[in-house]
Amino acid sequence: MFSFKLRPLFFPQTVTENFGNVIHGLKASHLTDLVIQRSKRMILDTLGVGLLGTSTEVFHKVIQYSKIYRSDASSTVWGHSDFRLPPLYAAFVNGVAVHSMDFDDTWHPATHPSGAVLPALLALSEVLPQKQKFSGLDLLLAFNVGIEVQGRLMRFSNEASNVPKRFHPPAVVGTIGSAAATAKLLALDQFKCKAALAVAASYAGAPMANAATQTKPLHIGNAARHGLEAACLASLSLQGNKQILDMESGLGAFYTDYTPQFLPTLQSYSWLLDQQDVAIKRFPAHLGTHWVADAVSSLRKHLVESDDSVPISRIKRIVVKVPDVRYVNRPFPNSEHEARHSFQFAACTALLDGSISVQSFSDQNISRPELKELLSKTKLEHPADNKPSFENLYCEVNVTLQDGKVFSERCDTFYGHWRKPLSTEDLKKKFHSNASSVLSVEATEGIIETVDNLEKIEDCFVLSAFLKGTQSTKVLSKMCLP
Repeated sequence: MFSFKLRPLFFPQTVTENFGNVIHGLKASHLTDLVIQRSKRMILDTLGVGLLGTSTEVFHKVIQYSKIYRSDASSTVWGHSDFRLPPLYAAFVNGVAVHSMDFDDTWHPATHPSGAVLPALLALSEVLPQKQKFSGLDLLLAFNVGIEVQGRLMRFSNEASNVPKRFHPPAVVGTIGSAAATAKLLALDQFKCKAALAVAASYAGAPMANAATQTKPLHIGNAARHGLEAACLASLSLQGNKQILDMESGLGAFYTDYTPQFLPTLQSYSWLLDQQDVAIKRFPAHLGTHWVADAVSSLRKHLVESDDSVPISRIKRIVVKVPDVRYVNRPFPNSEHEARHSFQFAACTALLDGSISVQSFSDQNISRPELKELLSKTKLEHPADNKPSFENLYCEVNVTLQDGKVFSERCDTFYGHWRKPLSTEDLKKKFHSNASSVLSVEATEGIIETVDNLEKIEDCFVLSAFLKGTQSTKVLSKMCLP
């Protein structure tokens, strides 16, 4: 008689399954010192720009809308001790605040990674069962999982390396990153982690046509909210397509050159944040304008007179050589949001004032006659070698005077770019300036101390308490430091 041995069928692991397994399997011990250090800088900066963003008109509009929602569970609205919102809407409004002034961090390939993740994690942390204490190390791990997933997804496409044209990347990869981060915090198994990614993918997407409007900050708020919602639904065993990251009709629907790849193995995991830092902005505007500001600031020293003013009447022409990024080509911006997305506005403001700041985007500054006169003399050029990539682009500025003299300066890497990162001192100055506009000095310093020691904090409740601005630094430090 013949005997047969039955062999189990082997099904190759999908990319989606691989992501679910890695999200579930990553532990705090996988974090490197450099990843912890860089992510703490990102967290501090995100909290600061979010707190400043609570003063904006778009934030007040989404607060007014979100107040119609009520639930037994509630989370902190940053900078507000007088009311709370359900966690989904706290994540939403805080995410909107983070991006309301385009002051949040930027990564390569191009996206704003932190604003989609941190508001969702902090909102969720406040409604977890009390016995499920949420430590600083838990926050760092979940945050980095959300950042990592975004970076890996962006590397599935070569076109993602360029400044976006059709859709806003945080609305896609940010939504999925938020789902991965909150799934990690909820300690979902690998199957539910995979489902969270699938659910999040059906929330993804927002067109670039809404750049330079009050709607653009909603992209980050929605990414935070929808990612959290996807993880919560997955925790209840809601199912989605089990190959969502593998398919052209899944995440591949957003890219024409989509090539999904496996994550590194857990045995020797390598984080993208180890290899690629983020850019942290010195003023609230599109990242491309920072090259312009630094180039013009260098050039300005050739033109200033004894009273530190620029002789506008002597200027005949200003040529700004930048990549062809159409939504940042705005010759005469009429609003703060348009001004934040205008190469021309950045050049003329830096030339007039010597620098660009939060106050530069006030209606009063935007409508200055002298600014409009300079804008009328400004022209953009797009050299063929100046590619629309935050890794490679440059800005060259030429100013021609009425007497024929020409002055020129070029910026290849601005201060704040990942190749020339802000010093710790300047990062803390930025945070202090932003946060102290909303919080007390005590709460502002408390957040800095907490983030500095985040990996040692036993209960992240302290961070949410400081964000409300209502608790004593000494009491909370005693509560939460081991």
